[in-house]
Amino acid sequence: MNLNVKYFFNRTFLLAAIVCSTTLFAKAQAPATAAKPAAKPAAVAPKGAASYIETFFKKYKTSPDSAVEYLFSTNKLFTNVSQINLLKAKLDTLQLTVGKYLGRELIVQKTPTPSLVLYSYIVKHENEPVRFTFMFYKPKNDWVLYRFNYDDQIDSELIDAAKINNKK
Repeated sequence: MNLNVKYFFNRTFLLAAIVCSTTLFAKAQAPATAAKPAAKPAAVAPKGAASYIETFFKKYKTSPDSAVEYLFSTNKLFTNVSQINLLKAKLDTLQLTVGKYLGRELIVQKTPTPSLVLYSYIVKHENEPVRFTFMFYKPKNDWVLYRFNYDDQIDSELIDAAKINNKK
């Protein structure tokens, strides 16, 4: 019984985190008002958006908070400090459930245009994996974070993919 309650609360928490993350990104797309924009990061290494991800995971290993701050500092439109702080708190709480960070594995990288790229990773933790998805946009010369989200729906997607009616 305890396991079912824990599972229910974990799923509910992650669903709420995804909804809040979506709200954060929707607000970031609106023009910034009186809020002071974050400082522009130093020039991106030749690898482009991939270097942001490398730095993110180096920081995530020791401090998810600093990793989130770093990631969102790449786009001056992400100025809603309270929403960023909420995301940091949710990632901290998530780590209590999924355990210590162990590493990452690239699931897919998609580059639909030279100005838009998506990276999806399995982020390995002691108790269960989490998927992190990063989307970067290059409006002119520099890459900026466009979207970031995380979820734990990997298992249900794999189970659906294994169903007989999905065979081709």
